[in-house]
Parts: sequence; C-alpha cells; structure tokens
Amino acid sequence: MVQLCCRRPGGTIHAREFQPVLGNNKKGLPIAIDRSKRVLVVEDDDSTRVAIKRLLNAAGFATAGYASAEALLAAGPGEDDACVVSDLALPGLSGIELLGVLRTSGWLGPLILITAHDSPRVRQEAAHGGVAAYLAKPFLGNALVAAVQRAMGAPGTESRS
Repeated sequence: MVQLCCRRPGGTIHAREFQPVLGNNKKGLPIAIDRSKRVLVVEDDDSTRVAIKRLLNAAGFATAGYASAEALLAAGPGEDDACVVSDLALPGLSGIELLGVLRTSGWLGPLILITAHDSPRVRQEAAHGGVAAYLAKPFLGNALVAAVQRAMGAPGTESRS
C-alpha cells in the first residue's frame, strides 16, 4: 500500500491509500506497459504535483513535473514522453489550451485533465478539446493510474462504456 497525501496551506487534501496494481488483461495475464516512457505532470500546486508524481512513480511510471504549461512547452515533450497529466486551472495557459498548443506543434500523445473546477461546461470543453481522460479532484489514486494505463494503451484497459 502507498499513501497519497498532499498538504496545502489551510489543510490536507484527502489522504488516500491505494494498491499499485497494474491489473490483468482479458486473458488474466499481467498488463505490460512500456515503462521507459515518461508521464509529464503539469500542476501549479507544488504539493499536489509532488503527490501525483509519487503516486505514478509507485505505480511504476517514470515522471517529470512542471509548474505551468509554459514550463512544459519550454522543455518540449520528447520521444520518451508518452502522456501528459495536466491541471485545468494553471497560471498562463490552461490544461485545455496546453493540449491545443501541443497538437499544433505536432505532439500527438494523450492528455489527462484533472480539475477542482468540475462542471458540465468544463467536461464538454474537455471532450471537445480531445482529452484522453477527465478526473475531478479529489480523485482516487487508482483512478489516475488506470487513466494513465488506458492512455498509454495498456492491453485490457479499454473503457467499457
């Protein structure tokens, strides 16, 4: 078990325990994901960014963190970057605007949007923007790990909608 906990001024954001299980595919075999690929985490709150990176590292993913969309764009996603997990409300470009800039620059990887500002309008904007997954804060650690697995194309993790 790994405990995910992030602190903010004025309190603690939900501590969660999760079992870093990769799951099984339809034949009951362990899921294999290319762990050499990184997940890029874009979150302006330092403690939340660190907590998400720790969660994903504990689940076996390599990560890199950025405090803004502009910081990620300055670094430029590379060949070893398979997925972006981005907050919606960032200083400067939003998470959805970040996805648009990444697409314009030719990066075609999936972006998972996380937000504390959940609303039907935001969900619709995210869907039209082409996000791979949408998670409202607070979310369970397993939900984010599963979304990253699906976004990275792990066999047997297809959505059952």
